[in-house]
Amino acid sequence: MPFYRFEDFKSFRFNPHLSTAEGPVIEGEFMYFRMVTKRAGTGSELHYHPNELMAFPLEGKINCMVGKDRRIVPPGTFVHIPPFARHGFKATEDGDLRYLYIKDRTWTLIGAAADEALPDKALSAPEVTKAVREGRYPGKKKDAGKSGAIIDGLGNCYYPMIDRLDAPAASGHCERWVEGTHIVFGFIESPPAHVTEDANTPHELFIYIIRGALAAKVDGKSRRARAGDVIHVPKGSAYSVKVTGGETARYAAVRSTPRLESEIGKKGAADNWRG
Repeated sequence: MPFYRFEDFKSFRFNPHLSTAEGPVIEGEFMYFRMVTKRAGTGSELHYHPNELMAFPLEGKINCMVGKDRRIVPPGTFVHIPPFARHGFKATEDGDLRYLYIKDRTWTLIGAAADEALPDKALSAPEVTKAVREGRYPGKKKDAGKSGAIIDGLGNCYYPMIDRLDAPAASGHCERWVEGTHIVFGFIESPPAHVTEDANTPHELFIYIIRGALAAKVDGKSRRARAGDVIHVPKGSAYSVKVTGGETARYAAVRSTPRLESEIGKKGAADNWRG
């Protein structure tokens, strides 16, 4: 099915020793598409993982560290975490945080603390939870010299897309894209009656509607999608979205890259996060 709402999915909490993040996961062929919530003043310790992560806050602000660069990130600013980059996200004290969280499937949703080596194989969430409960994980003896976390040379990882999510609409169709190693993130504003379509989508695509409504069709299945809806377009599918009503639509989109598709085609996608 190509149409979803996050509230229809079970919420998961991974890495309980590292993060308070919780939320549902929609699993695509090449990407995990997730909505994450962190309560005010809580969040994740510094950690890393070999897969790329992209984050876009919708509510609240992120006290964010990528490499050595710490910033307070409001809704409307996109954060790019390259593979192996050291990072930590915490909600500021003035309110809960909710953000879109997109990861490629070359590794699971389980990361490692910044001062420890990655396991040879990603642990599942149930394995980590059980080990933490029994006091076996994280280990008491760590060798920071074996950490694979990248701290320096990451460049600017913060990209303002819009001043605020309720800002006045753009005068015309407007797209802003950032391409990472494995994932491409886009922020789109589209006026009434504008149509975007492709008869053979070259890459996997997820769309999250922030404002307005879209008449969406994916492989013959149709829905009038509204704010909070997720549209999933598998690679090779036919799709179209038309802005309906009198309001400009505002949405986030992510797509896979040829490099990601090639890597997963050769090695397969990570699939053991559930256990």
